[in-house]
Formats: sequence, structure tokens, C-alpha cells
Amino acid sequence: MSTPAERAARGKAARKRVPRSANASWLPAVDRRDPVAVLERQGRDRVPELLPIRYGRMAASPFAFLRGAAAVMAADLAAQPHTGLTVQLCGDAHLLNFGLYASPERTLVFDLNNFDETFPGPFEWDVKRLAVSVAVAARENGHSEVRARAATRAAVAGYRTAIRRLAGLGELAVWHERVDADGLPHLVRSARRRCRIEDSLTRARRRTSLHALGTLTEVVGGRRRIIQDPPLLEPAGAPDMASLRKIFSDYRSTLAEERRLLLDRYRFLDAARKVVGVGSVGTRCFIVLLAGRDADDPLFLQIKEARKSVLEQHLPNGPYAHPGHRVVAGQRLLQAAGDIFLGWTTGPQGRAFYWRQLRDMKGSAEIAAMDPKDLRGYAALCGATLARAHARSGDRIAIAAYLGGTDAFDHAITDFALAYADQTVTDHAVLDAAVTAGVLTAAPGV
Repeated sequence: MSTPAERAARGKAARKRVPRSANASWLPAVDRRDPVAVLERQGRDRVPELLPIRYGRMAASPFAFLRGAAAVMAADLAAQPHTGLTVQLCGDAHLLNFGLYASPERTLVFDLNNFDETFPGPFEWDVKRLAVSVAVAARENGHSEVRARAATRAAVAGYRTAIRRLAGLGELAVWHERVDADGLPHLVRSARRRCRIEDSLTRARRRTSLHALGTLTEVVGGRRRIIQDPPLLEPAGAPDMASLRKIFSDYRSTLAEERRLLLDRYRFLDAARKVVGVGSVGTRCFIVLLAGRDADDPLFLQIKEARKSVLEQHLPNGPYAHPGHRVVAGQRLLQAAGDIFLGWTTGPQGRAFYWRQLRDMKGSAEIAAMDPKDLRGYAALCGATLARAHARSGDRIAIAAYLGGTDAFDHAITDFALAYADQTVTDHAVLDAAVTAGVLTAAPGV
């Protein structure tokens, strides 16, 4: 095991490969692929009738485009030199992939909450994607360029100061570090902002399976069924229903023994196909309604197709052959507290899936409603939360040494983010042009 001094020396040595100032540059590669071509390639094995929903959602704004274009940005990051300081990446660390959820102890925590693209890679790729999302969001909210820069820099500074603090802690202290949501209101001075946070916490606490029972289901012929809302929520056909029942036992085997016992106390009632997110639209996703003690004791699980991470073609092979296992293992590693029903399985035609709770006191921030001060504070929180996640899997001491005690890295990543935000606007316009020309079919407002 290397000493802290040796680990710090590795981090400083990385500055010779990639000086901190070098992170500022963004110039598209000469052979950069057309972003629409990247999206079309992703869509080849997705549900064809759902692709117009994906393109329609991405066409809504540059931020929506960024959300769905993780593959585009992954290729752009891979074309640049990187530090070689590896962590378990979220792979899609934009602002809306952070949020609230319940810990196994039923307390609210704030953390990363999307791991479809998780994969080992250079730490700065996540930091850059987060920073770009802040820059794009700030501009869409009508903030001045000065304030957009300040919010973006706050995200990077939040990451740097947190990783440097964590570098000084012991291993168990880092492992148990988490952001308890109840403490969030105390981090702000403004009474108005405290009220907003407390309202968000209250709404999240209400988002349970029991609450979903009233909004997602109805009683038909004396039996509880998931409501139809095509094309976003449609009944699972007989073949899909049979497959879901069949793979349920395989999923069960990936849970810890005590959680298998808990799951066995629920019975299968109904299932439906569900459209989720922006970038995920077109992948196969279902929700399953289970009942425990009685009809008023529901459990909703989500079964989502797991595919290769958009990062895989750009990085060395990862440790997991099964995409569902990759997602689950990455989530367990990065999150401070995990979903007790998180597991994976293989479905029909060899497709990989992972399972998790659909409603578990989850909540997300309303980015579009944030003024400059709110966005700056939220960006800093996301940056610090990302640092905590990275510290669990990567060499936090080496990363802290690379970042240093000055704000050189903060300014460099901010320059990159603002330049790449311009690229995002350009790419969004390319998507719009493809829709207008009939190259892609988009379903607006779905």
C-alpha cells in the first residue's frame, strides 16, 4: 500500500501529462462525428416507435439536448488528453442526475441518482460534464455571462475543496460520508431559499409506493391495475408479462439473503412499459406492481434495460461483463446509501436489465426556476457530492494533489465548460435542422 506522500506525488506527476491549465481548451476534433449520426447509431437497437419521443425531448432546449447526448460528449472528452487518475465515473453527472432519495434507514439523503453510464475512467470527465450542465442551465435561465461563469466555477470549486477535505480523512470516515437532506436548509441564509428546500423535502417524503398507488393505478374488475397513458405508460403484453415473471427469480438471486426473504413476502400484480428520462427513451423499461401484506402495502419496482456505457468504447475494459451488473455495482460504489432492492438480471434475447425501486421518496431540483444565487449554491453542492462519490473508488489523495490549493483547476474547467456550452447550442441546432429536414422524426411535448 502506498503512503499518502507517494499517492500525492502521483497526483502531482499527472500535472506533467495534463497541466491543470490544459483542461481549459475545447476545440472539436477534425474528424468529430456528426452528433445526429451518434444519436442514430444509439437508436438502432432501441424500440423504434419510441425514438421520436427521444428526439422530441432532446430538441426542446440545449439543456435537454445535453441530457440526451452523453455519447456525444463522451467521444469529445476521449479526444482530449486525460490525467489517468481513475475513479468509478457516474458517466452522466449533469445537474439533474443529482437528487433526493431514501436511505435504507428511511432518512432522506442527497446524492447522485443515475448510473446508466457508470464506468471506470479519469475523474475530470465527470467534473467537466457537471460544469457544462451548469453553464448551459445558467444561460437558459437568462443569467448573465458573469453569473453563468460564477455558477460553473462554484461547481468545480465545490468538487476541489471537498476532495481536498476528504483526502485528509481516514478510509472509514470517507466511506460513511454522506449528505443528509435534513441539513440542507441550514446551509443557506435566505429564508426564502430555506422554504424552497423544505418544500422539496416534504414533496420527496410523500413520493412513496403508497402515494404511487393512487396516482399510477386503478381498480378494474375488482383487481388493481397500472393506469394506461400511451405511449408513456402502456400495459405489458402477454409475452412481456411472462418474461418479467420468469426473470424475477433471477433478479432475486442478486439480492442479499435477507432482502430475498423480504421480496418473497410480495406477490406480483401487474406490469407496464414505461418511457423514462431523455437519453434513455427507446431502451426497454417496465414498472412492476407488487403487493405485500394486503392491497394497501404496495411496492413498485422499475426494470430498466442496461446497455454498454457510452464510455466503454473510449476506455480500457471494465471489471463487469454484464451491463446490469455494471450499473448496480457502480451505483453501490458511488452512492453513500443504496436501494435495498437494487439488482440485475438477463432477459429475453440476452438483453441485460437492472431492477430498483420506482418510488422511494425521490425528488429532484427545479433547475429552470433557480435564480443566479440558487444555481450557484446548488452547483457547489453537486460538485461536493460528486467529490464524495469519487473519493470512495479513486485515489482521493492523488486527485487532491493534482487539483492543488489554488483555483487554477476551477478556472480551467470553467473556461472549458463555457466553450462546450457553445458547442452544445450548435449541436442542438444540428438536431433541430435534422428534424426540420425530415431526417429524424420528433414527437414534441411528449
